[in-house]
Amino acid sequence: MTTKVFVDGQDGTTGLRINEVLASRTDVEVLRIDADLRKDLNERARLLNAADIAFLCLPDAAAKESAALVTNPNTCVIDASTAHRVAPGWTYGIPELAKGQRDELRQAKRITNPGCHATSFVLLVRPLIDAGLLSPQMPLSATSITGYSGGGKKMIADYEAGAPKLTSPRPYGLGLAHKHIPEMLVRTGLRVRPVFMPIVASFYKGLAVTIPLQLSELASKASAAKLHETLQRHYEGERFVRVMPLSDPETLAEGFFDVQACNDTNRADVFVFEGDGQALLMCRLDNLGKGASGAAVQSMNVHLGLDEGLGL
Repeated sequence: MTTKVFVDGQDGTTGLRINEVLASRTDVEVLRIDADLRKDLNERARLLNAADIAFLCLPDAAAKESAALVTNPNTCVIDASTAHRVAPGWTYGIPELAKGQRDELRQAKRITNPGCHATSFVLLVRPLIDAGLLSPQMPLSATSITGYSGGGKKMIADYEAGAPKLTSPRPYGLGLAHKHIPEMLVRTGLRVRPVFMPIVASFYKGLAVTIPLQLSELASKASAAKLHETLQRHYEGERFVRVMPLSDPETLAEGFFDVQACNDTNRADVFVFEGDGQALLMCRLDNLGKGASGAAVQSMNVHLGLDEGLGL
C-alpha cells in the first residue's frame, strides 16, 4: 500500500532533506504544492488532509497554523518545529527514549520531532535519571558544538559567502533561554533548568553535546563505569544509537573528538569519558539526520509499522 506524504515547508532545509530521503522509496507518494500556492490556506489544508503523513517543516507560528488545519482523523502530523515539543497530546519523536515509546508513536496522530541539541542531551540524560544515577534536581550544564546548516538558509548563505568573522567558532544563546531547553527538561524529567551554551562553527553539519560531571556530586555516587554500563544496557540492540567503549580508546589515541563522524547517517554515538573523579558524557549526531529529517522519517516508519530504518 502506498503512503501519501505531504511536506508543508518543502523548500526549507529539513523539508528538502525529507524529500531526498523519500525520493527513492516506492511505498511513498509525495504530494506537492504548486510554488505559487504555498501560502494559500485552502490548498495547504487540502493537501494536509489528503496525506497519511504530514510533515511540518515550518517556523513555529506557521506550524501551529498548519496543525490546526488538519481535520482528517487519519492524518498523522509530524512537526519538525519547536511549536509542540512540550505540548500536551504530542508524542516525542525519539523511539529510543524509553520503554513503550514506540507503542506511543504507533498510536499517535500528533508527533513532535525533537530538536538537534535536545536529542543528544536527552539521549544522554534520560536513561541515567530513569535508573536513579542522576537526580532530577541535579544542576547540569551542557555545551553543544554544531555545524552551520542548523541555522537555516540565511545562515548557510552567510557562511558559504566566506565572511572572515565566521571562520572562528561562535557561542550563542547567551541569554540562557535557548528554545531547546524546555524539551531538555520535560523529556528527561529534570526539575532544574540546565545551563546550556551552543556553539556554531564553520563546518556544514555535525553536532556534539558535552555534559561534564563531578562524580562526587551525583546522588548515587556512581562511577563512570556505572554510567556507561547503564547507557549500554538502555540502548542495547538499538540500530541508531551506538554506545562507544568507555573512554573510547580510538578517540583518546587521536587526541581530538570528531564531531562529524555521524554525518550522512541517522546514527547517534554516545560516549562516557572518565578522569579523576570526573566524567564527560558526550553524544554526537548529524544535525540534519538524527537531529532533524532522519528522526522525522524514523518516526514515520515506526508509526506506520514499517522497518524502522527504511530509507535511512
